[in-house]
Amino acid sequence: MAEALGAGPEFRRPAPPPQTGWERLSELWQRDERQQLPEETLNIFRAAFTAGVAGWLYGGLPAFRQARKAFIDGSHGELFQNRADAVQSAHRAGLRSFLRYGWRWSWRVTAFVTIFNVVSTGLAAYRDKTTIGNFAWAGAFTGALFRMNLGLQGLAGGFVFGTVCGIPAGGLLIMMQKLAGETLQEKRNRERRELYEQKLAEWQSRLDVLGQTESNAQGESETSKRI
Repeated sequence: MAEALGAGPEFRRPAPPPQTGWERLSELWQRDERQQLPEETLNIFRAAFTAGVAGWLYGGLPAFRQARKAFIDGSHGELFQNRADAVQSAHRAGLRSFLRYGWRWSWRVTAFVTIFNVVSTGLAAYRDKTTIGNFAWAGAFTGALFRMNLGLQGLAGGFVFGTVCGIPAGGLLIMMQKLAGETLQEKRNRERRELYEQKLAEWQSRLDVLGQTESNAQGESETSKRI
């Protein structure tokens, strides 16, 4: 009876935490029992959104000011209904530049930051440790990818540029995580271990209850046979 019930999904021994790099990589895109993605994956999405906003402001605000100034400087001979009409026309010219140049910077910065974070997070998960090398390789790969259209020289320049940017960025992120007490990878490993131990204890408790129930049933059966 115990063996039959023990074969059911609810009595199956809990699966251990991922042991290989590929298992840890695939886990980054899997939802847990609460249908939530890992914190590392959510951080990639948050960083992409923040990078998009920052890139848009970085490219859009200077373009807005320049376009507005150029419109004012070049519209002295134009006739407007009133001052408000002139101000609105200048703002519309600035807004068009803000949208156009802001978008150009936004998608580039978003793509760069997203690729960088995906590669660095993937390396940390695969290697099961967070190091400066992960960020250096992520920066080198991303920089080379963005400059590969310029040929071999551009590829090499992007590789060096990405490495130089990735090392201090990685150092800053690791330092911030260490100040919090542990890196994201260390936190992830601890949570995996604690969850596995909890599930294992629950599974063992269920087996004990099942064994006790079976023993009681066998005892009652023997008693009834004697009677």
